[in-house]
Amino acid sequence: MFFDRYPLVAANQLRREMSDLFTDVFRGLPFDGFSQARGFPALNIWEDAERVHAEAELPGLSMGDIEVLVVGDELTIKGSRKAAEGKDLTYHRQERGAGEFSRTVTLPYEIDAERVDAVLKDGVLMLTLPKAEKARPKKITVKTN
Repeated sequence: MFFDRYPLVAANQLRREMSDLFTDVFRGLPFDGFSQARGFPALNIWEDAERVHAEAELPGLSMGDIEVLVVGDELTIKGSRKAAEGKDLTYHRQERGAGEFSRTVTLPYEIDAERVDAVLKDGVLMLTLPKAEKARPKKITVKTN
């Protein structure tokens, strides 16, 4: 009777239960599971007049573990994180995934791939992605008659 009168309450409860179900199903899986559903690596992307900038969180990785690809307006960051190795290891908690990952995002502009700059510092990959010439704003001179 209550849900008949307040259908949005029922819909919101169903949404919460489904979210909890998917969180439980993917919890603890490597990069191809839960972390992909969340988006790994975490990204910030912004622009100025000449460039698009991106920052990706990649704690514990070196440039040798990472590959950055730019084709047109698509940015792909891929790589791998190795699991701890050793004889007779017993994990008490394993929340950081190990294995291969890949994330592709579509940028708002085509990028000049020849001039991309990538720097990894303190676990953050900083990318400077110059806009392709045709994507840059052109100032138009207005004439009077």
